[in-house]
Amino acid sequence: MHAGEATNTYHLCKQLVQRGIDVQVLTSVGNVGTADSRIHVHPIMQNWGWTELLRARTFLKRCAPDAVFLMYIGLMYKCHPMVTFLPTLSKKLFPNVPFVTRFESAFAGADPSKTGFLSRGFRKLMVRWAGRDVVYSSGTLLRDSDSVIALCERHRAMLIEEWPPVRPKIALIPPPPNLFIASNDGGVARERGRKRLGVQPKDFVVTFFGYLYPIKGIETLLRAFATISAQRPEAKLLFIGGKVDLDVAGGASYFDEMQALAKTLHIDERTTWTGAFKSDEEDASLLLHASDVCVLPFLEGVQLNNSSFASMVAHGLPIIVTRGPLMDQAFIHGENVLTCEPKDHQAVAGLLLEVMDQADLRDRLRAGALKLAAEWFSWDTATEKTLAALRPRLSGKVT
Repeated sequence: MHAGEATNTYHLCKQLVQRGIDVQVLTSVGNVGTADSRIHVHPIMQNWGWTELLRARTFLKRCAPDAVFLMYIGLMYKCHPMVTFLPTLSKKLFPNVPFVTRFESAFAGADPSKTGFLSRGFRKLMVRWAGRDVVYSSGTLLRDSDSVIALCERHRAMLIEEWPPVRPKIALIPPPPNLFIASNDGGVARERGRKRLGVQPKDFVVTFFGYLYPIKGIETLLRAFATISAQRPEAKLLFIGGKVDLDVAGGASYFDEMQALAKTLHIDERTTWTGAFKSDEEDASLLLHASDVCVLPFLEGVQLNNSSFASMVAHGLPIIVTRGPLMDQAFIHGENVLTCEPKDHQAVAGLLLEVMDQADLRDRLRAGALKLAAEWFSWDTATEKTLAALRPRLSGKVT
């Protein structure tokens, strides 16, 4: 699936099997496996509705896992509530097996408007079966998970607000980079990437990295670039990433709309759109190494949960981001990022000009980005923290 959650799952599974753990992945029909024979993928779930509760139960009993790890965002499961009762099902089957839920988002859970009358009626029966303290959007995920992983401070705060007793069970583990990172010793990767782009040594490459859908605020970046490109002919704009497969409102046409906007702004000839890339190949990494500054103009601000940000800092790039309602303390304006308000293309343009004109600022932001990557976005650290949530009973197999 073309989605950051799918890619991060793949890389997490790779980390687990490298540590000798047997990984069984339960996923939807049509999703493909991997080239890694140690990761066993079972694409057997039809729609994640109530009728498939028995299928999930059969799968769990057959695996007899030492631990169960659920990657959860409502969009993955068509906002159906069935998945939100899986911790209770698992506990009834295996009372002593740890169940860990990782929330990919704290505000995209089960949605009653997405299901019919019969489905909502069956949910009432499930609540009777599960007992008290059942939350509509998250079912028993917060109550019956042994540990809950949040990807940023805002998500942690929202989960605690939804069900306060979950506070001591929450671990903060931001997602590390979603791609293979090519070595840039001697600047070789940068040179190769810029050759692929066909840019000159004097050119200054402004890059967006990640999937494109409305919440990413791409129009802000396009308008900011149109402002600076009139003054700086050496500026080039690069988009690394394509359409997302998750059912995001407006996502299906957004990529095309942004390409049309680039033409309207007369910057299309200075803009490159790569489309989707393979996370385990070097192409995207080479293009990031070829970049001079990255911009993430998200409408709700950048947070530690944004894996695209993790990929950028891993490449030691100066980064311009937008501020959200609750910004993680790890972000420090002028040290590891430059920040501005969402939808303010003039502010983004001003920061871009600062980065282009000030070599010392670029150097400081690069150093800050690498330090941030080491502290927050290491795969070794994230995997060990995840395993700590699954232990002490974990002895070999995780579902």
